[in-house]
Amino acid sequence: MKNKRSLFAVPYVVWMALFVVAPIIMVVIYAFTTAAFDPTMGNFTGMGVYLSIFTRSFELAIIATLVCLLIGYPISYMMAKEGPGFQRVATVLIMLPMWVNFLLRTYAWMSILENNGLLNQFFDAIGLFDLINAIGAQLADDPSQYVPITYFRMIRTQGAVVLGMVYNYLPFMILPIYSVIVKLDRSLMEAAQDLGANSVTVFRKVILPLSLPGVLSGVTMVFVPAVSTFAISRLLGGGTHMMLGDLIEQQFLGGAYNPHLGSAIALVMMIIVVVCMWVMNRFGEGEEQAVML
Repeated sequence: MKNKRSLFAVPYVVWMALFVVAPIIMVVIYAFTTAAFDPTMGNFTGMGVYLSIFTRSFELAIIATLVCLLIGYPISYMMAKEGPGFQRVATVLIMLPMWVNFLLRTYAWMSILENNGLLNQFFDAIGLFDLINAIGAQLADDPSQYVPITYFRMIRTQGAVVLGMVYNYLPFMILPIYSVIVKLDRSLMEAAQDLGANSVTVFRKVILPLSLPGVLSGVTMVFVPAVSTFAISRLLGGGTHMMLGDLIEQQFLGGAYNPHLGSAIALVMMIIVVVCMWVMNRFGEGEEQAVML
């Protein structure tokens, strides 16, 4: 009977082998070979010229992850404290943007952040630019040389890229944390309060450590797609802030066609991401053991 049940796993195993294991093997083969498929390490040794892109990708991904955590944790905590009706409505509202195509959501932010976009039009309508120009002209040494501001440059900046990441990936931070907090045993908090702990101490000593698995899941689910994104950086960054996803796509689809170099970059990125996930999981295990003690 057990062997018959295991047959149901065959389609999954075949699917994983074809669409997960086989592509990874192909990436490894391409990364360690030349165009003639001769063994080489040149794809890795020549990767130093892209160090700035690696640095930028991880910096922006870390910033976006931290912003998502700072926004997502309070929202998750407040949702978990409310009743079931509020939780259902809040969950639908959080998931609602995800029902819209990823590119459409990013194009919408382009319309909002453009120099003549909705946000700059709003600032102009409320007279913000007139106020800034009046103050700037008074503070300038030569008011006749003062150049008035007509818009804020928000598009094609690193800030716009981070904003796009936060907007698109914030639900992936909120939902894992919420799912962990809402399942916490309330008797633990009541016991802490009975022992004299105030609300801050209960949160710091009980809720925060016990919610760490959700935090680690959320961080992983935000950081991994953020560090490898290419559509957001291209549309909101204007192509001037290239990230690893853009670099890899360029090697496969761009004019600098070099799938072997692209595979090497992808392999290095995968190894770094796996190491980061392993470190975070080890950190989470250590925290959980400390809470149990």
